[in-house]
Amino acid sequence: MTTDPTRDLLPEGLEDRLPQSAAAVARIQRAVLDVMRSHGYDRVRPPLIEFEQSMASRMDGLSTRRMFRFVDPKSLRTLALRSDITVQVGRIAATGLSGAERPLRLCYAGQVARIAGDMLDPRREELQVGAELVGADSVAAAGELVEVAIEALEAAGAKGISVDFTLPDLVDTLADGPLPLDTATRVAVRRELDAKDAGGLVDAGGAAYLPLIHASGPFDEAIERLSAIDGAGALDSRIAGLRQIADRVRGRARLTLDPSERHGFAYQSWLGFTLYAEGVRGALGRGGTYRIGAGSMGNEGEVATGFSLYPEELVEAVKADEDLGRRLFLPPDHDRDAAARLRGQGWRTVAALSDQDEAARLGCSHRLERTEPVPVRS
Repeated sequence: MTTDPTRDLLPEGLEDRLPQSAAAVARIQRAVLDVMRSHGYDRVRPPLIEFEQSMASRMDGLSTRRMFRFVDPKSLRTLALRSDITVQVGRIAATGLSGAERPLRLCYAGQVARIAGDMLDPRREELQVGAELVGADSVAAAGELVEVAIEALEAAGAKGISVDFTLPDLVDTLADGPLPLDTATRVAVRRELDAKDAGGLVDAGGAAYLPLIHASGPFDEAIERLSAIDGAGALDSRIAGLRQIADRVRGRARLTLDPSERHGFAYQSWLGFTLYAEGVRGALGRGGTYRIGAGSMGNEGEVATGFSLYPEELVEAVKADEDLGRRLFLPPDHDRDAAARLRGQGWRTVAALSDQDEAARLGCSHRLERTEPVPVRS
């Protein structure tokens, strides 16, 4: 009889979470949700699968090609496995909670999946945890969400947190006003700003936008350089708002500014921010202001502010130190009332199923003798 060595392989980009990692995931999710709850955010739980047309319309066509799609045998309509919970929360706010008082504070946690990963993040399934403040995209709303995001990461165990601010609609704001550009040139200018290519920016007709390349770095220095750009007042409110938000969280995180950064901010409006932590590869999350629309997340509908955390890399960073809890061996004839009392005190009990079971072999540090735990001798 031959054995297929590939039988138990998982598809590329998918993985099992073993006990140490699974414990870290559960603790991080619980810690983040507890912080959101303490700030007044109520949890919602949308389904894993929805009609593809509904998801796609609310995503304004973004990333739909990354979703797993299949035909529902009941309705014969195309279903999609979610790749982003934010759009589902937008649907809930616009339908089931349309009559709720605003601003509406909602939070969520769940798995998302995509057809393929990318070079920087090969995962095809991951945990997404986030908060959405529906009905407000003011400086106060944005400041609250940035503060909650930092507190949530702190509770999850992240160290050396950094927040990188951006202004996703910056080019459009300037191009519609003091630094006019036609549609084709805007596209080219955005592309060269993304690449931080000064020569390419000049060749694309965006010489007036050169100062934006240099208005990035540590927040205090970068905001001064941004303020010096001659925008005829078009950026005054955004700059003032950034200063207020930075002052609100100053000292709790390292703050940077890259005003023309657009990666990951396809539908955000005046503000975007990315979250990082020391010892964690890549970004831990993103957030900003946007609009929830009946037809898209684009230019229609209700304003909102939110953020999403993707803590898988944080799990990798902290899982080795995750405390699985004290394990107490219960012999076959143990005192059940004592065992229940000790579980209530935080012990994890492991009951013997036969006389051959041994405490050390089952990974227990203590053994219940009469009514109290006693260390297992090595």
